Amino acid sequence: MKIEKVSVKEFLSEFLGTFILVMFNDGAVAQSVFSNGDKGGPFPAYWGAGVGACLGVLVSGGVSGGHINPAVTLAMAAWRKLPWVKVPYYLMGQYAGAFLASSVLYGVYFDALKHFETTRSLKTAGIWATYPGTITNVDGAVSDFLTNSNGFADQVVGTMLLLICVCAITDTRNVGVPQYLVPLYVGFAVLNINNCFGLNCSCAINPARDFAPRLFTFIAGWGTDPFAATTIDGIVWWWVPIIAPHVGGILGAGIYIFFIERHHPREKDKSQTRRCRRCKERKSQAT
Repeated sequence: MKIEKVSVKEFLSEFLGTFILVMFNDGAVAQSVFSNGDKGGPFPAYWGAGVGACLGVLVSGGVSGGHINPAVTLAMAAWRKLPWVKVPYYLMGQYAGAFLASSVLYGVYFDALKHFETTRSLKTAGIWATYPGTITNVDGAVSDFLTNSNGFADQVVGTMLLLICVCAITDTRNVGVPQYLVPLYVGFAVLNINNCFGLNCSCAINPARDFAPRLFTFIAGWGTDPFAATTIDGIVWWWVPIIAPHVGGILGAGIYIFFIERHHPREKDKSQTRRCRRCKERKSQAT
Protein backbone atom coordinates (compact mmCIF):
# COMPACT_ATOMS: atom_id res chain seq x y z
CA MET A 1 0.00 0.00 0.00
CA LYS A 2 1.40 3.37 -1.03
CA ILE A 3 0.26 6.44 0.86
CA GLU A 4 -0.43 9.45 -1.34
CA LYS A 5 -1.94 11.90 1.14
CA VAL A 6 0.70 14.47 2.08
CA SER A 7 -0.53 15.00 5.64
CA VAL A 8 -0.31 11.29 6.43
CA LYS A 9 3.19 11.05 4.97
CA GLU A 10 4.32 14.05 7.02
CA PHE A 11 2.77 12.60 10.18
CA LEU A 12 4.58 9.31 9.66
CA SER A 13 7.82 11.15 8.88
CA GLU A 14 7.73 13.16 12.11
CA PHE A 15 6.69 10.03 14.02
CA LEU A 16 9.63 7.96 12.80
CA GLY A 17 12.15 10.80 12.99
CA THR A 18 11.25 11.56 16.62
CA PHE A 19 11.31 7.84 17.41
CA ILE A 20 14.91 7.67 16.15
CA LEU A 21 15.90 10.79 18.09
CA VAL A 22 14.52 9.56 21.42
CA MET A 23 15.82 6.00 21.01
CA PHE A 24 19.42 7.16 20.59
CA ASN A 25 19.17 10.07 23.03
CA ASP A 26 17.64 8.12 25.90
CA GLY A 27 19.47 4.92 25.00
CA ALA A 28 22.80 6.64 25.61
CA VAL A 29 21.57 7.82 29.03
CA ALA A 30 20.24 4.36 29.90
CA GLN A 31 23.55 2.70 29.12
CA SER A 32 25.39 5.20 31.31
CA VAL A 33 22.98 4.87 34.26
CA PHE A 34 22.71 1.09 34.24
CA SER A 35 26.49 0.64 34.00
CA ASN A 36 27.11 3.23 36.76
CA GLY A 37 29.08 5.29 34.28
CA ASP A 38 31.35 2.47 33.11
CA LYS A 39 29.78 2.46 29.64
CA GLY A 40 29.17 6.11 29.16
CA GLY A 41 28.81 9.33 31.08
CA PRO A 42 27.65 12.89 30.39
CA PHE A 43 29.69 13.41 27.23
CA PRO A 44 28.70 10.13 25.52
CA ALA A 45 25.09 10.97 26.43
CA TYR A 46 25.50 14.35 24.72
CA TRP A 47 26.78 12.54 21.64
CA GLY A 48 23.71 10.31 21.80
CA ALA A 49 21.53 13.42 21.70
CA GLY A 50 23.50 15.03 18.86
CA VAL A 51 23.82 11.96 16.66
CA GLY A 52 20.22 11.02 17.46
CA ALA A 53 19.08 14.42 16.20
CA CYS A 54 21.24 14.06 13.09
CA LEU A 55 19.80 10.65 12.24
CA GLY A 56 16.24 11.70 13.10
CA VAL A 57 16.47 14.63 10.67
CA LEU A 58 18.11 12.36 8.09
CA VAL A 59 15.18 9.94 8.31
CA SER A 60 12.42 12.55 8.15
CA GLY A 61 13.93 15.64 6.52
CA GLY A 62 13.06 14.85 2.92
CA VAL A 63 9.36 14.37 3.66
CA SER A 64 8.37 16.73 6.48
CA GLY A 65 11.45 18.89 6.90
CA GLY A 66 12.67 16.91 9.89
CA HIS A 67 11.33 19.10 12.69
CA ILE A 68 11.15 16.20 15.23
CA ASN A 69 10.58 18.86 17.91
CA PRO A 70 7.31 20.69 18.72
CA ALA A 71 9.30 23.86 19.52
CA VAL A 72 10.67 23.88 15.96
CA THR A 73 7.24 23.26 14.47
CA LEU A 74 5.54 26.01 16.48
CA ALA A 75 8.35 28.49 15.74
CA MET A 76 8.17 27.80 12.00
CA ALA A 77 4.39 28.29 12.05
CA ALA A 78 4.61 31.45 14.15
CA TRP A 79 7.00 33.01 11.63
CA ARG A 80 4.97 31.84 8.60
CA LYS A 81 7.42 29.22 7.45
CA LEU A 82 4.93 26.40 7.99
CA PRO A 83 1.13 26.45 7.45
CA TRP A 84 -0.72 26.35 10.78
CA VAL A 85 -2.89 23.52 9.44
CA LYS A 86 0.15 21.22 9.59
CA VAL A 87 0.95 21.93 13.25
CA PRO A 88 -1.55 19.50 14.88
CA TYR A 89 -0.44 16.40 12.99
CA TYR A 90 3.24 17.33 13.17
CA LEU A 91 2.93 17.54 16.96
CA MET A 92 0.89 14.34 17.17
CA GLY A 93 3.55 12.49 15.20
CA GLN A 94 6.34 13.85 17.39
CA TYR A 95 4.70 13.01 20.72
CA ALA A 96 3.56 9.59 19.53
CA GLY A 97 7.03 8.74 18.18
CA ALA A 98 8.65 9.78 21.46
CA PHE A 99 6.19 7.69 23.47
CA LEU A 100 6.76 4.58 21.35
CA ALA A 101 10.54 5.03 21.63
CA SER A 102 10.19 5.21 25.42
CA SER A 103 8.25 1.94 25.41
CA VAL A 104 10.74 0.16 23.16
CA LEU A 105 13.70 1.40 25.23
CA TYR A 106 11.99 0.14 28.39
CA GLY A 107 11.67 -3.30 26.81
CA VAL A 108 15.29 -3.34 25.61
CA TYR A 109 16.63 -2.48 29.07
CA PHE A 110 13.94 -4.25 31.14
CA ASP A 111 16.29 -6.79 32.72
CA ALA A 112 18.94 -4.16 33.39
CA LEU A 113 16.33 -1.99 35.11
CA LYS A 114 15.19 -4.86 37.34
CA HIS A 115 18.82 -5.62 38.25
CA PHE A 116 19.64 -1.97 38.92
CA GLU A 117 16.83 -1.23 41.38
CA THR A 118 13.84 -2.92 42.96
CA THR A 119 11.91 0.29 43.68
CA ARG A 120 11.53 2.85 40.95
CA SER A 121 13.41 6.11 41.59
CA LEU A 122 14.12 9.41 39.90
CA LYS A 123 17.59 8.06 39.16
CA THR A 124 16.15 5.78 36.51
CA ALA A 125 13.24 8.11 35.65
CA GLY A 126 15.96 10.52 34.52
CA ILE A 127 16.75 8.13 31.66
CA TRP A 128 13.49 9.11 30.02
CA ALA A 129 12.86 12.71 31.07
CA THR A 130 14.77 15.68 32.45
CA TYR A 131 14.85 16.86 36.05
CA PRO A 132 16.16 19.98 37.83
CA GLY A 133 19.80 19.72 38.77
CA THR A 134 21.75 16.49 38.69
CA ILE A 135 20.26 13.33 40.15
CA THR A 136 22.91 12.22 42.61
CA ASN A 137 21.87 8.84 43.96
CA VAL A 138 19.63 5.86 43.46
CA ASP A 139 17.01 7.31 45.81
CA GLY A 140 16.50 10.20 43.45
CA ALA A 141 17.89 13.06 45.52
CA VAL A 142 18.49 16.01 43.24
CA SER A 143 21.10 18.70 43.67
CA ASP A 144 19.78 21.70 45.51
CA PHE A 145 20.81 24.69 43.42
CA LEU A 146 18.33 25.16 40.56
CA THR A 147 15.33 27.46 40.90
CA ASN A 148 12.30 27.20 38.65
CA SER A 149 12.97 30.58 37.06
CA ASN A 150 16.60 29.71 36.33
CA GLY A 151 15.54 26.37 34.83
CA PHE A 152 12.93 28.13 32.69
CA ALA A 153 15.54 30.60 31.45
CA ASP A 154 17.93 27.71 30.73
CA GLN A 155 15.38 26.04 28.47
CA VAL A 156 14.48 29.29 26.74
CA VAL A 157 18.11 30.09 25.96
CA GLY A 158 18.96 26.53 24.86
CA THR A 159 16.04 26.32 22.45
CA MET A 160 16.67 29.87 21.24
CA LEU A 161 20.23 28.85 20.29
CA LEU A 162 18.88 25.73 18.57
CA LEU A 163 16.44 27.70 16.39
CA ILE A 164 19.02 30.35 15.49
CA CYS A 165 21.32 27.57 14.29
CA VAL A 166 18.55 25.62 12.52
CA CYS A 167 17.41 28.75 10.68
CA ALA A 168 20.99 29.51 9.61
CA ILE A 169 21.64 25.92 8.52
CA THR A 170 18.49 25.79 6.38
CA ASP A 171 18.80 29.33 4.97
CA THR A 172 19.93 28.78 1.39
CA ARG A 173 20.78 32.48 1.05
CA ASN A 174 23.27 32.45 3.91
CA VAL A 175 26.27 30.09 3.76
CA GLY A 176 24.20 27.69 1.67
CA VAL A 177 24.67 24.37 3.48
CA PRO A 178 24.00 21.56 0.97
CA GLN A 179 20.75 19.78 1.73
CA TYR A 180 22.48 16.47 2.34
CA LEU A 181 24.61 18.07 5.09
CA VAL A 182 21.71 19.72 6.95
CA PRO A 183 21.13 16.74 9.29
CA LEU A 184 24.81 16.68 10.23
CA TYR A 185 24.90 20.36 11.15
CA VAL A 186 21.64 20.14 13.09
CA GLY A 187 23.17 17.25 15.02
CA PHE A 188 26.25 19.36 15.76
CA ALA A 189 24.02 22.15 17.08
CA VAL A 190 22.18 19.78 19.43
CA LEU A 191 25.46 18.19 20.54
CA ASN A 192 27.04 21.53 21.36
CA ILE A 193 24.00 22.85 23.25
CA ASN A 194 24.00 19.70 25.38
CA ASN A 195 27.76 19.91 25.87
CA CYS A 196 27.59 23.55 27.02
CA PHE A 197 24.29 23.71 28.90
CA GLY A 198 23.57 20.21 30.19
CA LEU A 199 24.29 20.87 33.88
CA ASN A 200 21.16 22.66 35.03
CA CYS A 201 18.48 20.29 33.81
CA SER A 202 19.89 17.90 31.20
CA CYS A 203 18.99 20.16 28.27
CA ALA A 204 15.62 18.89 27.03
CA ILE A 205 15.00 21.72 24.46
CA ASN A 206 12.30 19.47 22.98
CA PRO A 207 8.83 19.10 24.57
CA ALA A 208 8.11 15.78 22.83
CA ARG A 209 11.43 14.28 23.93
CA ASP A 210 10.61 15.22 27.55
CA PHE A 211 6.85 15.04 28.11
CA ALA A 212 6.01 11.83 26.22
CA PRO A 213 8.75 9.82 28.02
CA ARG A 214 7.72 11.40 31.34
CA LEU A 215 4.15 10.28 30.71
CA PHE A 216 5.46 6.82 29.90
CA THR A 217 7.30 6.59 33.25
CA PHE A 218 4.08 7.61 35.03
CA ILE A 219 2.31 4.67 33.39
CA ALA A 220 5.19 2.18 33.65
CA GLY A 221 5.65 2.12 37.42
CA TRP A 222 7.26 5.35 38.59
CA GLY A 223 3.90 6.72 39.72
CA THR A 224 3.46 10.44 40.28
CA ASP A 225 7.12 11.12 41.15
CA PRO A 226 8.08 12.24 37.61
CA PHE A 227 5.41 14.95 37.85
CA ALA A 228 6.02 15.77 41.52
CA ALA A 229 9.77 16.55 41.30
CA THR A 230 10.45 20.16 42.23
CA THR A 231 13.20 22.73 41.99
CA ILE A 232 14.83 24.17 45.12
CA ASP A 233 12.01 26.67 45.51
CA GLY A 234 9.42 23.90 45.76
CA ILE A 235 7.77 24.47 42.37
CA VAL A 236 7.02 21.40 40.26
CA TRP A 237 9.33 20.98 37.29
CA TRP A 238 7.47 19.00 34.62
CA TRP A 239 5.81 22.00 32.94
CA VAL A 240 9.08 23.87 32.32
CA PRO A 241 10.46 21.60 29.53
CA ILE A 242 7.10 21.95 27.76
CA ILE A 243 6.49 25.69 27.87
CA ALA A 244 10.02 27.17 27.92
CA PRO A 245 11.25 25.49 24.67
CA HIS A 246 8.25 26.91 22.79
CA VAL A 247 9.08 30.40 24.04
CA GLY A 248 12.76 29.96 23.18
CA GLY A 249 12.00 28.51 19.76
CA ILE A 250 9.80 31.42 18.69
CA LEU A 251 12.35 33.86 20.10
CA GLY A 252 15.30 32.16 18.34
CA ALA A 253 13.62 32.05 14.93
CA GLY A 254 12.60 35.68 15.31
CA ILE A 255 16.13 36.74 16.23
CA TYR A 256 17.54 35.06 13.13
CA ILE A 257 14.91 36.61 10.88
CA PHE A 258 15.41 40.15 12.21
CA PHE A 259 19.21 40.01 12.40
CA ILE A 260 19.99 38.04 9.22
CA GLU A 261 17.21 36.80 6.98
CA ARG A 262 15.25 40.01 6.41
CA HIS A 263 18.44 41.80 5.28
CA HIS A 264 19.23 39.47 2.38
CA PRO A 265 19.20 41.22 -1.02
CA ARG A 266 15.90 40.86 -2.80
CA GLU A 267 15.81 38.05 -5.33
CA LYS A 268 15.20 39.34 -8.83
CA ASP A 269 12.35 37.90 -10.80
CA LYS A 270 13.86 35.59 -13.43
CA SER A 271 11.47 36.65 -16.20
CA GLN A 272 12.28 40.31 -15.49
CA THR A 273 15.99 39.50 -15.59
CA ARG A 274 15.60 37.89 -19.01
CA ARG A 275 13.67 40.91 -20.31
CA CYS A 276 16.36 43.28 -19.06
CA ARG A 277 19.03 41.17 -20.72
CA ARG A 278 17.16 41.32 -24.05
CA CYS A 279 16.80 45.10 -23.71
CA LYS A 280 20.54 45.47 -23.19
CA GLU A 281 21.25 43.29 -26.20
CA ARG A 282 18.94 45.42 -28.41
CA LYS A 283 20.58 48.64 -27.21
CA SER A 284 24.05 47.29 -27.95
CA GLN A 285 22.93 46.20 -31.43
CA ALA A 286 21.42 49.63 -32.10
CA THR A 287 24.63 51.42 -31.21
